[in-house]
Amino acid sequence: MLEIETDYLVIGAGAVGLAFADTLLAETNAHITLIDRHGKPGGHWNDAYPFVALHQPSAFYGVNSMALGSDHKDTFGANSGCYELASGAEVSSYFDKVMHQKLLPSGRVRYHPMCDYVGNGRFVSILSGDETQVTVRKKTVDATYYGTTVPATHTPKYAVADDAWLVTPTGLAQLWQQQAAGKPRRPQHFAILGAGKTAMDVGVWLINSGASPDSISWVMPRDSWLVNRLHTQPGMAFFDQAIGGQANLMEAFAKAASLDDLFARLEACDAMLRIFPDHPPSMFHYATMSKGEIRLLRKIKNVIRMGHVHAVERTALQLAQGRVELPDCTVCIDCTASAVERRPSVPIFNGNTLTLQMVRVPQPAFSAALVAYIEAHYADDAAKNKLCIPVPLPDDLRSYLPATMTSMMNQFAWGQDKALRNWIHSSRLDGFGKVIAAVDPLDAPKMAILERFKTNAKGAIANIPRLMATT
Repeated sequence: MLEIETDYLVIGAGAVGLAFADTLLAETNAHITLIDRHGKPGGHWNDAYPFVALHQPSAFYGVNSMALGSDHKDTFGANSGCYELASGAEVSSYFDKVMHQKLLPSGRVRYHPMCDYVGNGRFVSILSGDETQVTVRKKTVDATYYGTTVPATHTPKYAVADDAWLVTPTGLAQLWQQQAAGKPRRPQHFAILGAGKTAMDVGVWLINSGASPDSISWVMPRDSWLVNRLHTQPGMAFFDQAIGGQANLMEAFAKAASLDDLFARLEACDAMLRIFPDHPPSMFHYATMSKGEIRLLRKIKNVIRMGHVHAVERTALQLAQGRVELPDCTVCIDCTASAVERRPSVPIFNGNTLTLQMVRVPQPAFSAALVAYIEAHYADDAAKNKLCIPVPLPDDLRSYLPATMTSMMNQFAWGQDKALRNWIHSSRLDGFGKVIAAVDPLDAPKMAILERFKTNAKGAIANIPRLMATT
């Protein structure tokens, strides 16, 4: 058995593990060892479907030390007018560059791909079976706590008949291979199974790729509230939409009398969107979309709201609330994987272990980088955990309240620490800190928006506990 030593053993070389390692490398002299099951850095991005892209601008995703994208604004398509969204291929290539152009050349990072961590500082090569024992001088870092899954690595929870035509989104994009292999089976209909962001991506891709909206059925167990992407844009040019949007969001939280009233206010101020106005959403996962994408998805008229899928047959679906017939040669697309598993929050800093979780939603990369900065500069676990309270990830509408409250309380605590506040403002992963800091005090309209944001934030912090108590 090979024996090695390191200061930090990071389990997982996806976005979270790399963002943590990148900032720790910059802020300390520590030696870092990363291990991951994948053959390349980037975690689940290696498994994602070919047409996947970021929800939000490339400008504040990835690691702190290396820019992603070119600050380009799209001039056509559903994202027109907004900053570019890196494709899955671009993100995967970016993380490869982070590893091989930034981390490994430092001489203080060791990377072991294609390895399974089996506990107690030991990992095993998937290729050779060789075992390595790591002596960890400081901490073991779990960057896999949320158990991210995508359709390609997900096992459906429903039964599938032998003659059913079920594919993942990756398989959907590879239907041409059947033609090339001399199997001219052409789909006559498409059934999207699932209602999350993957399902939305599939719907947009199908329509943009030439499928008639009338040839698409969409199994939607729950409708979802969506974040308006226009309100996530970085830079001073989008100050009114981004910072003004945050002021409006805080006002909704401050003045809402109930949960229903809150979402009605969020929709009225354009902070939240929904695909089908006649159906009240009951889900919120921070999925972020443009109005252009929503216009495309509204072209799908055959939306099936009969609960979750129980079984897929060749010409039918068995759902929680009944059976639905499908045309022959229907391709069913499995979009039921939960991208992020909702697990109970645990202390991030706990002796010689560190469990990465989000401390500001929905920004896993920023959260990991901030945790690394805290690890580098603060002395004891109590002080570190006070600044890094894990945000409980929302699922239904009520759980949006504690997620927002925890994020706000963390942000308030960071703002009281000058060094930490300055680091956040300098971080490329922080979308709006630099914009707010750069406002000219003589710019009356922008200063008025900032004042409205501060006032409403105070009101929101006072009102959210009341909303939580009444739901």
